[in-house]
Order: sequence, then structure tokens, then C-alpha cells
Amino acid sequence: MLGTGVFAVWAPAAAAAGPWLLLAVLIAGFVALCNAASTADLAVAHPESGGGFVYGRERLSPGAGRLAGVAFLVGKTASAAAAAGVFGGYVLPSHPLPAAILVIVTATALNTAGVRWTARGAYALVGGTLAVLLVVVVIGLLGPYDDPVVSAATPDVEPIAMRGGVVGVLTAAGLVFFAFAGYARIATLGGEVRDPERTLHRAITIALGIALVTYLLVAVALLVGLGSERLATEPTPLVAVVDAGQASMLGVVVRVGAATAAASALLAVLVGVSRTALAMAQRRELPSALASVCSRGTPRWADLAGGAAAIVLAVLVGPVAAIALSACSVLVYYAVINLAALRLPRAQRRWPVWSSWLGLLLCLGLAVLLALQQVLVTAAALAVGWAICTILSRRR
Repeated sequence: MLGTGVFAVWAPAAAAAGPWLLLAVLIAGFVALCNAASTADLAVAHPESGGGFVYGRERLSPGAGRLAGVAFLVGKTASAAAAAGVFGGYVLPSHPLPAAILVIVTATALNTAGVRWTARGAYALVGGTLAVLLVVVVIGLLGPYDDPVVSAATPDVEPIAMRGGVVGVLTAAGLVFFAFAGYARIATLGGEVRDPERTLHRAITIALGIALVTYLLVAVALLVGLGSERLATEPTPLVAVVDAGQASMLGVVVRVGAATAAASALLAVLVGVSRTALAMAQRRELPSALASVCSRGTPRWADLAGGAAAIVLAVLVGPVAAIALSACSVLVYYAVINLAALRLPRAQRRWPVWSSWLGLLLCLGLAVLLALQQVLVTAAALAVGWAICTILSRRR
């Protein structure tokens, strides 16, 4: 969760919400909490890999599970492309695309080889990322700064021009929600943890709480250090606020931290994509080759397919458009999850029923309020993917 979003989502979100960015963060956090409640209850009831695909299939219908699976694959593939774009933008701003492709190839190779983060490595990664963000928060809060060098708006920011008002805040909330969407990867690995009832609930709740506090602090620092208008035009806002504070040497540290966080997020996203593809292929919703597991226990062909799709998206769209596409798809995914959670017996719920109802309504509302182009592209991608999976399933 402390990966791509916290380093990249602020420009398009500020362009939509303006000075009301903090309200958008709070709304996104509340939506994430509702979704996390439904996800946690379902993950305990169905402790197996597959996430929303399994929940929708078991609690609603095969078609609903198919929609959740396709939405997850589209959303997380777009998220992988966004993570790679952020990596390239922070590491090699003059030529971000080659760097993005290289990091996707590297992450795919590591996943195929069975490389995973250990608990110790994950703690070190999170600690390093939080230290980098703390530097940004401290420097930003010491602002505002009068920096004559203001970056021009990138082409990706222009389609989400300053909206303002209620619609703008909700649009920004839909974009910021992208930064919260990491806890779904915990659920996709539900079949690989001991004591899922205890582990999954604690992991999702603690991760969400840490992320919300961190995002609020970073948003405040960016608004103070840069202002909403300049923030809306900055493709690398965390570096911009450090440079504006006359701390250019620390800018290098921020770039390294952003690159490390984006690369690790990419690694985790591709794992989630391949595990969902594996679960769908095992149920004959995708080509059977994706169900193949090599001697190291990894779904090699699913890993390779996910990496190839991420490269295609990284070439076709920029990181901001990929974020919007991912946010819209993931909101649809969680709408299915909330609907599935409503079918749980009361005895299997730890969270109130109203949280699932609110999650369902807010997910659908935020999804349709994103930029029209991304909404239409998402709808087309989900329709095509669902139709292909349906045809494959019926033929088999």
C-alpha cells in the first residue's frame, strides 16, 4: 500500500479536488474501510487464493465471480503499469518508458523464479519508505516556499482539469482510493497463511490504519509546501516539495525511496495478478496453460502473462491514466465483494451489515465519477474480458 499511490496520485487528485484534497483522502479512506471489512469477513469464510473471484463465485454466481476476477486482473495490471511508470518517472525522468519496461521485466523474472519478500525484508522496506515520507512531511510543513521554477502540467493531468466542488472531491476520492487498494493482495493469498481468521483481520486493519495516517500527513505537507495549484501540475510532487525547500540533496533520497517502493509494489501486484489468473484458470475461466505450476511452486505462465500485459499498458498509457483505469476497475471489483459480503450469515460477520451496503454504493458512485474516458475504457475492457472468460468456460 505504501508504494505507487503515495508517490504519484497527488497531482491528478489535486487537479480534481483543489484545496479540498484532505476531504478526498478521508472519503477514500472511509470507502477503503468499508471494503476492508467486507474483504476480511469473506477472506475468513473462504481462506483460499483467488480473492473476489472466489467470493463472487461462491456467494453470488459464476458470472459475478467472473466479473470480479476480470476487474481484478484489469485493475491490477493497470496498477503494475502505473507502478512501473512511477519508477521510470522518479529514476529516469528524461526517458521514463525504458526504465518502466526494464523494471517490469525484472519483477516478472523474480516472480517466475519464486523470489518473495521475507517478513524481515518487508519490515525494512516499510521502515525505509516511512523514513523517506517523514522527510517529505517535515520539509513540506516548514513551507510554503516561493520557488520560481514550476513544472508544466503533463499531458496525463490535462484530462482531469480542475473540477472543484462536490463532484471534484468525489473524483479525487476515487483516484486516491487507488493508493489504499493494497489490502486485496492479502486476501488473494488467503490459502497460504496460518490461522486466517486472526491473521487476515489484523493484517488488513493495521495496514489500512497506517496508510490513512501516512497519506493524510503527506497530503498536508504537499498542500502547505506547494499549494493545490502547483501540486496539480507536478508529476513527481514529493521531489518537488523537497527541492522547493532548498534540500536538493534529500531529493535524491526521495527518488531512491520512490523507486524502491514502486518496484516492491510492482512485485506484489504481479503476484496478485498471477494468483488470481491461476485461480480462474483452475476453474476453466482462463486458458488452461495459466493453471500450470512449475516445480518451484510458482504459476510460471501466469507470471509471464501478467508481466507482458503490464508492459503493453505501460507503453500505451501514462502513469496517471493507468492510475485512473486501475481505480475504476478496482472499485468495480470491490462493489462485487461488498455485494458478496451481504450474503454472509450474521454469525460469519465481524463487521456490521451497513458497512457492506455503504461500500457497495460508494464504490459504484466513485467509479462513475472518474474521468469519462477512463470509465468508458474500463467498461469496454471489463465487458470484453468477461465475454472471453464466459465463452472459454462454456466451451469447457
